[in-house]
Amino acid sequence: MKRTIYTSVAALCLALALSSCHDELLEMTPPSALTEVNAFNNAKDLDLAMLGVYNRLQVRKPNDYLILEMPSDNLYMSNNTAVAGANEADLLAFTPDNPQVANYWENSYNGIFRANAVLGNIEKPLNYANGQKDQLIGEAKFMRALFYFDLVRAFGDVPKVTATISKIEESRTIVRAPESEIYDLIEEDLKEAITKLPLQANIAKGRATKAAAVALLAKVYVYQKDWNNAKTYLEQFLNDYPGYGLVNDFASLWKLETEDNQETIFSIRYVDGTNGHALSTAFIPNSGAIGVVSRGGEVALPSWSLHKQYQEGDTRKNATIKEFWTPPSTPNNPPIWYPYVNKYAVPHTYGASGLDLPVIRFADVVLLYAETLYELGQPDQALVQLNKVRERAFGSTANNYTLADISSKEAFYDKLLLERQLEFAYENERWFDLVRTGRYMSLTREERGFNNNTQTALSVSLSPKEHLKNFPIPQRQIDQSAPGVLTQNPGY
Repeated sequence: MKRTIYTSVAALCLALALSSCHDELLEMTPPSALTEVNAFNNAKDLDLAMLGVYNRLQVRKPNDYLILEMPSDNLYMSNNTAVAGANEADLLAFTPDNPQVANYWENSYNGIFRANAVLGNIEKPLNYANGQKDQLIGEAKFMRALFYFDLVRAFGDVPKVTATISKIEESRTIVRAPESEIYDLIEEDLKEAITKLPLQANIAKGRATKAAAVALLAKVYVYQKDWNNAKTYLEQFLNDYPGYGLVNDFASLWKLETEDNQETIFSIRYVDGTNGHALSTAFIPNSGAIGVVSRGGEVALPSWSLHKQYQEGDTRKNATIKEFWTPPSTPNNPPIWYPYVNKYAVPHTYGASGLDLPVIRFADVVLLYAETLYELGQPDQALVQLNKVRERAFGSTANNYTLADISSKEAFYDKLLLERQLEFAYENERWFDLVRTGRYMSLTREERGFNNNTQTALSVSLSPKEHLKNFPIPQRQIDQSAPGVLTQNPGY
């Protein structure tokens, strides 16, 4: 199968038959491979196809940190890693040939293609259970919107594809649509998803829900600075879905036994060993971690700057960064200080962790609401929301912000982005936050790692450029399009 953003129907059907997601979403075993003759003829086929849509995010998400955390001030690359393209991201030296950028693009568009296949064949089956057809439409629209939201934030203008394309020549002529047009599609899809998706109580965990669609649409409006619509949907979520809220213990969000909780609005499901992900392994030192895994990938390590942002008493620190010492190389030497990312460090099979990965958390809704209220001239109410996350982190109101701490817009965003950084470190929010607020130029001028022997910072100067607000369009996609059709972003 060619690695383009489009795929033939026959190849898609085979891919769906071999993909996997949950109990159904996690270890599905289809009775037979779909073909062009019998594909999508009954409700089970369409449900299987929908699981294939989730599978693309399931495959992509564990590697998103390589382009969404690595270039930020949260991570620096370990000297022990050989992951292709990671060094470019770490040094803000993206090129159109970066394989991680290409994988992000291709998995996202493959998910969009699969969602289009569900929508394009939704009328074929005649044996849907009550409400199942609407549910599948809602799921496909939600996932297509989510993939496009990820793409438009990463690349800016991108090809807009809303129907299955079976002819290679047709796919080679599709140009990039303006960001505004992509956002219009995202909004349209999510509004329809809201009307058709069930509540969480009526659908399996790991599948889209009405509440998830409302929360995602609110976030989409925040990114467009459409504060009035953002407020409408944030308040709709908070008023209409009272079952969600902040858990008391931040660390419980990252434990296998409590991964199903009231804070997770939408997550991607995994099973250890049989259908796991490599993220839990990626951040562990090569020497391994007792009780977690015997050896690690050590792709990247927490930055000095993030490490030092946590105040004493902030419970998020220990859940996010492990103060670790590796065994001495000889009996007479002391252990070596070696902090690592702890957020996904659960006991797991090497490279195949079963920890679910959250996509939308209630804490994000709270902080997006704080930002929206501030932008609408309600700093006192914004402060209430900002402090909800702060109170959870410290277990009391003793460290709450006051109006004096957010006396100007710049001061407010200093506090907001700090809380978002500490709350969502390594959840792939930081780079997008820096770009959308224009701070990526000032906060990525220095790479700060560790001198493990002296427990001090190691600094490397970087040269961020304006054009980094958008990643390069993958060269292999440009090459597979007709000449001049798929244009490159400026600066690359």
